[in-house]
Amino acid sequence: MNTISFQPFIIGVAGGSGSGKSTVSQQVLAAFGADMVSVVMQDDYYHDQTHLSPEVRPQQNYDHPQAFEWSLLVQHVQALRNGESIEMPEYDFTIHNRSNRTIPVKPAPVIVIEGLFALYDADLCDMMSLKIFVDTASDIRFIRRMQRDITERGRSVESVVSQYLETVRPMHKQFIEPTKRNADIIIPHGANGPAVDMITTKVASVIEQLKP
Repeated sequence: MNTISFQPFIIGVAGGSGSGKSTVSQQVLAAFGADMVSVVMQDDYYHDQTHLSPEVRPQQNYDHPQAFEWSLLVQHVQALRNGESIEMPEYDFTIHNRSNRTIPVKPAPVIVIEGLFALYDADLCDMMSLKIFVDTASDIRFIRRMQRDITERGRSVESVVSQYLETVRPMHKQFIEPTKRNADIIIPHGANGPAVDMITTKVASVIEQLKP
């Protein structure tokens, strides 16, 4: 356990699938480096599904809040706040289950929590210093999701469209869209440059205050 003399600046980055959350997170990371910024990916906290057969796993609703292991995510963020490193699970979307590997994440002055439901859980929101919702038009999000799922996750066009209509779209309206009210900043039109510049400027001022 590392002792830290400051409270990490925790940023939550939420938004629908394909909204540009990862772009915001990666630009903050690129601006300050891995020594200053650690990223926690909510996608990696989907429940372990080893108990389900490979045929059943794709049929689960991955766009519902109950698909995630919230207790572990909250526990890990609390550990990072306390200066402890964590072993973040690694989720493999090609098999709809966690892999056998974990991803080491060390405490840092800035911690970014990125995910569909980053602003959904009250305990997580209470730990955040800045809450961001990336708001992007639904047609753009759908196109981005289709491109990603086909190229990176080996999905077919039919399966992507079916999932979007059955769970992604209705769950977005029911659970994700309402979390905008928890945001301090709503970024319109995805990860646009001026908005990201504003966020990195804020982070830079926080980091500057931490210097001895």
